[in-house]
Amino acid sequence: MTEMLRPILEMLVVIPGMLIAYVPVQSYLKQRPRELILWLAPLTVCLPVLGGLLSYALHISTGLVILAVIVIFMLVYTKTLSISVWKSGNVFLAIVVVFVCVNSLARAINAIMTKEMNLTENELWFCVGAGILYNILCWACVFLVWYPAAHEARDLIEDDNLPITWKIFGVLPMVFIGINLFIIPKRRGILYMGRIMQGYIVVCFALFILLGLFYAMFLIIANNLNKNARLQQENQFLAMQQSRYDNLKSAIEETRQARHDLRHHFAHLSGMAQDGDLEKMKRYLSEAQNNIPNLDMRFSENRTVDSVIGHYCTLAHRNEIPFLPKIDLPADIPIGNMDMCLVLSNLLENALEASLRAVQRKPQIVIEIYMHSERLVLIQVQNTFDGEIKEKDGILRSSKRKGNGIGIQSVRRIAEKNSGDAVFTYDDGLFTARVMLRG
Repeated sequence: MTEMLRPILEMLVVIPGMLIAYVPVQSYLKQRPRELILWLAPLTVCLPVLGGLLSYALHISTGLVILAVIVIFMLVYTKTLSISVWKSGNVFLAIVVVFVCVNSLARAINAIMTKEMNLTENELWFCVGAGILYNILCWACVFLVWYPAAHEARDLIEDDNLPITWKIFGVLPMVFIGINLFIIPKRRGILYMGRIMQGYIVVCFALFILLGLFYAMFLIIANNLNKNARLQQENQFLAMQQSRYDNLKSAIEETRQARHDLRHHFAHLSGMAQDGDLEKMKRYLSEAQNNIPNLDMRFSENRTVDSVIGHYCTLAHRNEIPFLPKIDLPADIPIGNMDMCLVLSNLLENALEASLRAVQRKPQIVIEIYMHSERLVLIQVQNTFDGEIKEKDGILRSSKRKGNGIGIQSVRRIAEKNSGDAVFTYDDGLFTARVMLRG
């Protein structure tokens, strides 16, 4: 019975690993937590136990078995979350590398506990004492990182300003996993030599501390970079609001001047009426009407949306591009202001740039936004374009630089983050972007 327990104890560390992996991503679950627990909890317990029994029955090391179990749980983990596979996979690997470092420490502890025992008896699995301590250390790590995982790590996952940070972060766990596997001696008996055992313990402990420092530095640097990116975006939106405010001031001043000149218009019209020159009166009224400024700068009840649309509406009119907004939004919408501004800014900026390059067709931008239900916001932007749309594997490529379109990628990420969708189509010189955002 004791022999059977030893490989099972090594496999049971999967339970605390899966628990802490879900802490920073609770808001991205595709199922309700209770529904997820009903089927995932039995799987998380049964699969490691079966893996341990398989190792015992075949009399093999738990290494390959636990690798298969980790791959299975990684697939389950990524499928149960609504964030990108790249991001969820990196979070999972970050947990795996911590437990790999703990495994190295447990191997050193196992060598100490079994130093006076028969080596062949423990060559496949940890002794019972080391296996129990291995689980205790893993649970201790869970409680140790619970708070930063629930706060700093969660904030980093929810922030989509700098996706490149996740690509860099993906390298770190793989390096540490490789180092921990490299320092495992091929012959376990080597660990029983005094100085080698001491050196192995020091190296394992140093790797564990170094990993913690790297994680802390990464969180601090990534959070600062994301904070700076958010400040830049907020400054951009403030600039849009200032631009819209200046345009309104100019329009109001022009209207005040037009009202001041109104008596002169009446004097001219009176003279034309006395002369009976009806055609001249029509031309004069038409010219006067064209000189009256348009104050219709209010598109909806939502000031944030109005600021962004007003900014691009002004740019479009300045470049003599027809801009047709059809907006029906209340003052409060279930989508965050930052996400809404980013989506609209990216879509309208791409539409404006494409319209400016459209020389063979009449440029035009049409934007529609409305609430489909209490939690669903639908956005559609259409614009004319000239030239060829670059697409590879279903992903639109940038027309200004090599690589994928950054604006479209940002819109897709925000739609995915808000449990929505983004679809981009083009046909006969008309590009259409449809975005669904769920609050």
